[in-house]
Amino acid sequence: MSTKYKFQEPDAIYFVTFSVVNWIDVFTRNTYKDILLDSIRHCQKEKGLVIHAWVIMTNQSCT
Repeated sequence: MSTKYKFQEPDAIYFVTFSVVNWIDVFTRNTYKDILLDSIRHCQKEKGLVIHAWVIMTNQSCT
């Protein structure tokens, strides 16, 4: 994430989105999902992060 974007209002609600270079499907393996979720849980517990909603999307097609 770029360091030039800063959250100015600590009590405000922000929408944040991330994408992966070349649309590589990072989350096809549970290990990678677990790393992300562990990081989010850490931020919630240790830094007071409040999440109102979230989604992890893969680019795999459903058949």
